[in-house]
Amino acid sequence: METTAVIPSTLQPAGGGVFGRMTARTRGMLLLGAAGLAAVVSAAWLWSASPNYRVLFTNLSDRDGGAVIAQLSQLNIPYRNADGGTVLVPQDKVHEARLKLASQGLPKGSVVGFEIMETQKFGVTQFQEQVNYQRALEGELARSIQVLAPVAGSRVHLALPKQSGFLRDKQPPTASVLLQLHPGKTLDRQQVAGIVHLVSSSVPELNPKNVSVVDQHGNLLASERSGAAGLDAAQLDYVARIEGDTIKRIEDILEPIMGRGNVRAQVTADVDFSQIENMAESYAPNQGADTKAAIRSQSTSDAAQPGPAGAQGVPGALSNQPPVPPTAPINGAAAPLNAAQAAATAGSSTRREAVTNFEVDKTVRHTKVASGQVKRLTAAVVINHRIKAGANGAAATATALGEDELKNINALVREAMGFSQQRGDSLNIVNSEFNMVDTFVAEPLPIWKQPDVVALAKEIGKAVLFLVLTMIVVFGVVRPALKAMATAPKPVYAVASPETAPAALPPPVENRPPTAVEQVRTLAKSDPATVANVVKAWVGEDKGAS
Repeated sequence: METTAVIPSTLQPAGGGVFGRMTARTRGMLLLGAAGLAAVVSAAWLWSASPNYRVLFTNLSDRDGGAVIAQLSQLNIPYRNADGGTVLVPQDKVHEARLKLASQGLPKGSVVGFEIMETQKFGVTQFQEQVNYQRALEGELARSIQVLAPVAGSRVHLALPKQSGFLRDKQPPTASVLLQLHPGKTLDRQQVAGIVHLVSSSVPELNPKNVSVVDQHGNLLASERSGAAGLDAAQLDYVARIEGDTIKRIEDILEPIMGRGNVRAQVTADVDFSQIENMAESYAPNQGADTKAAIRSQSTSDAAQPGPAGAQGVPGALSNQPPVPPTAPINGAAAPLNAAQAAATAGSSTRREAVTNFEVDKTVRHTKVASGQVKRLTAAVVINHRIKAGANGAAATATALGEDELKNINALVREAMGFSQQRGDSLNIVNSEFNMVDTFVAEPLPIWKQPDVVALAKEIGKAVLFLVLTMIVVFGVVRPALKAMATAPKPVYAVASPETAPAALPPPVENRPPTAVEQVRTLAKSDPATVANVVKAWVGEDKGAS
């Protein structure tokens, strides 16, 4: 009978399961891939879960900063510190933190308002009351100014003189405002004027000219001498507006004719801001032939002194008549006396005075010349040559304007600018070819440079980066390790017949290297049944041979 034996073709150490049958390189790759994959996932989660911090408060003093941080720690709100007394918290916690800190009265700040009057102690002196009132007023004004968007902080100093009962010794109050602006922010003239009027309206008898405004760089924005040396801000704006409106009118009337970009105009306005007031009184004669005089008052005085007695006789008819009442005419001679009166007054003296006062014809004129009158306008206009496109793709040609066209343009510009010969206006129009090489045309911002697109690209880049790292770890480390683990070589057993057994059997133990002996020992320990079959095959072969 033929005897067969199963002989292991490959001898490998046996381990504990699949992981034990892996080689050291495969196990290292698998562990490295698992660690890399865990690191990528953890980094992606931490990166996406990290909060975006926003400013909670800025310009905090050391005392307020410590109190705010201590309260945030009690509220379990994460925070970060930055330069300039800035405290940052996660974006979704900003409003919640502000409300909770406001309920605790934080930050208190170094500026106090009228709440200082609530803690007024009993028995304070009048001087202390005045100081507390001034501090409260300065604090309230500073808080009001800080509401403006460009203003980061402000301080107000008031100089309130002591009230005096003598008008001669009375001094007006003054004020100074120090502004701290946000980086890159500025205040225009209207906002500065608003701050000045806000302060002047809050303090009794404070003139806006007595308010000075200074920024953190020491630049004087407004002061009581701002309009003394020259034109103030409002006057400069008025001049600029006149010049700009005139330029716009000139360009608007010429661009439809010459084309957009082919007209350049500049205007200079000489404006008189002097304030003139005239008052005049004139008297005209009122005794003309065609003028009816108006009587204001009239008085008449008569005085008579009798003379010696005249001749006596029989009274006649005239003596029995009553005397005629006297009259006092305004103009002309008095009425003559009758014969009896003349005889009676013979030798006597009569005195008459008449005074008549007439109304005086007086004219009073009060003239106030309006400020900001335009004294003179000077305009300079440059017009490009007329551009004609070439035929059949030829280059464009520039042609100068004719005399008739220039006369028409001159007339249009004069009407548009309100040219006045009596005022002494000047106009100069030049026709010249423009150098279009130096003309800069603003190009639209490319889509890849727009801020929104850049922000979106960054977010997409983060996701792509994590995806690429994950694929590298999975397909470069983990997958080869798993593939090597799935295709690990297993012991292959060969069936040996008596004819082929000697060829398949390993050489004698004494002729094999020591490593082979160790493998045979390990195989005998791990799989004794296989070794027993091999021994039986050897024994059976020996019996058959004998």
